[in-house]
Amino acid sequence: MKQPPSESSDRAGMCRKLRSLGITPTAQRITIASLLLAKPQHLTADQVLALANAGGRFVSKATVYNTLGLFARRGLVRELAIACERAFYDTNTAPHGHYYDPETRQLSDFADDELQRRLPQKLPPGKQIDRIDVIVYLRNLWLIHRHKETRAEAFE
Repeated sequence: MKQPPSESSDRAGMCRKLRSLGITPTAQRITIASLLLAKPQHLTADQVLALANAGGRFVSKATVYNTLGLFARRGLVRELAIACERAFYDTNTAPHGHYYDPETRQLSDFADDELQRRLPQKLPPGKQIDRIDVIVYLRNLWLIHRHKETRAEAFE
């Protein structure tokens, strides 16, 4: 019967993963990476900070922001800026799109093949497409209907 991996083997595996991306593993980076990569998820820096400190260890806000920025630059996570109000860090770095609901401030995935897009044929000289981030902003239908009714009443 196969035993579940021990905490020390999980830490060793995370150290290898960080080193493979050119990131020096520190206790805080290992903690943050382990929290982020525990499952596919979209977390803000404040959510990562709360999770990191919930375990009883103190991680500063500056450390979380700096670490998330480093992880994004090295490709461990994707940084998604949403409506200039917040950034989410996505553990799924494979091509896919996102739905964003500003009312609930939730981000969810959709498969890349669900989106049909036509890319520009001519790019600036010496450039190539690195990636395409698609974020579909949602709103509730009842808000649209209520807005139309309010506008109609104003003209009566």
